[in-house]
Amino acid sequence: MKRNEPLSTVMSTELTTVNVTHKLSEVRKLQAEKGIHHVPVVSGTKLVGMISATDMIRVSFSAYGADARAVDAMLDHEFSVEQVMSTELTTLSNTQKVRDAATVLASGKFHSVPVVDAEHNLVGLVTSTDLIRYLADQF
Repeated sequence: MKRNEPLSTVMSTELTTVNVTHKLSEVRKLQAEKGIHHVPVVSGTKLVGMISATDMIRVSFSAYGADARAVDAMLDHEFSVEQVMSTELTTLSNTQKVRDAATVLASGKFHSVPVVDAEHNLVGLVTSTDLIRYLADQF
């Protein structure tokens, strides 16, 4: 097993991001259409937060059973991206190794970790799925 491979070996770099001016309905649609669970929130290229599928479920649960248009209207009326996003993030540096990502994700607290450069610019995202694919390639 190649434990000291650079993080760039496994991280996704083609990311879908939003900023705090986006509506939550747009985030919900992005997650549904692209099949993604984690959407980084950026200001320019700087990482400022993250919205997970779990965050969206938490705020949209009150609209359970409603159609998508009703859910979107409720989300946009009741919440903003800034209110829902997590801001206390665990991040990895783009200079770290695959092993570091595995250690962080193995904690079980979350399923993705943003990767940032020295200026805290978002450069990638490592998910538990990325690591499983990497592991599968080793066999």
